[in-house]
Amino acid sequence: MNNDRRRFLKTSLLGGAVVAAGCTPGADRQQEVDSEPSAPLKILILGGTGFIGPHMVREALRRGHEVSLFNRGRTNNELFPDLELLVGDRNSGLQALEGGKWDAVVDNSGYVPRQVEDSARLLASAVSHYLYISTISVYAVSPVPITEESPLATMEDETVEEVTGESYGPMKALCEQRVMAQVGADRTTVLRPTYICGPGDRTDRYTYWPVRTMRGGEMLWPGTPEDDIQMIDVRDLANFTVDCLETKIFGTFNTVTPMRSFKMGDLLEDSLAVTDADMTPVWVDKDFISENEVAEGGGLPIWEHPDGEFAALSYVDGSRAAAAGLKNRPTRETARDTISWWKTLPADRTDKLRAGLGADKEADLLRRWHQQNA
Repeated sequence: MNNDRRRFLKTSLLGGAVVAAGCTPGADRQQEVDSEPSAPLKILILGGTGFIGPHMVREALRRGHEVSLFNRGRTNNELFPDLELLVGDRNSGLQALEGGKWDAVVDNSGYVPRQVEDSARLLASAVSHYLYISTISVYAVSPVPITEESPLATMEDETVEEVTGESYGPMKALCEQRVMAQVGADRTTVLRPTYICGPGDRTDRYTYWPVRTMRGGEMLWPGTPEDDIQMIDVRDLANFTVDCLETKIFGTFNTVTPMRSFKMGDLLEDSLAVTDADMTPVWVDKDFISENEVAEGGGLPIWEHPDGEFAALSYVDGSRAAAAGLKNRPTRETARDTISWWKTLPADRTDKLRAGLGADKEADLLRRWHQQNA
């Protein structure tokens, strides 16, 4: 696996999955549901107190469902003090789940195939619906567009349990397969999100763009305003997750903004609109970006070189999920609510962004770009 593939997995989707934790409540938009309200469900969430979990919990509770959480009880316990907490560990510590019965389980904390297989085996007779949150990192390099039938990434040693930039995608693909084998495709839903954005994200991959805009001055923007990108608002993912449980939507779905509907120029306009900042964008040529390895180490999250080997990762077909009911809110709403959430955080959290270009690196690149084009 080359450095480009390794960089993508490590700095884009891996960061969001493994690091994400801690969520400040935001003003979740209520999604309209066309069907009649379903009977209350008993839902088990494996995790529930990181980034995406709390949004799913709140949406399920808003719709009148009963929610239980299974986790180690060490993170953000103050979020849901009134919910049933089953304390355990996915690494051979599933005893708290034994004997339980639920209508559905949402597995958004499974990365190691052995552990996911263990939980799926135990819960296969305890639930009627298993929903697994995967990632578009499961895909191998593929022609445009990437669909749910595109080839999946593989690994030579399927016993590896260390989550790294190289192993993350193949391990998630194996996790999907283990769930299907234990529970059955007719009772399983797999959601494959791209960059998950919005209030509560600790990775700062999307957040970098509006926050850096808010800080003003000259700002480096890669490529052109027409370069395509994709994301998914965490609340839209949560809404669709609960929709799938309520209406028993089974199968595999790419959960993304519509292909070719969102571009770097749109991200710029959203960032300016929600910050009203005095920022001057400087569009830097894609080849200059590559020659200087700007994106190496996560310097330019979300954007991919449009002629690069992994340009296809910005062209993921989400039409199957849209047909099943996934609704994407306006991207400007995501930008607005992300900035609102960011402003509530303490200084020790906001002093240094966890993704994007550092101030010194950005200034050096802009200086060299201006010199080259003087």
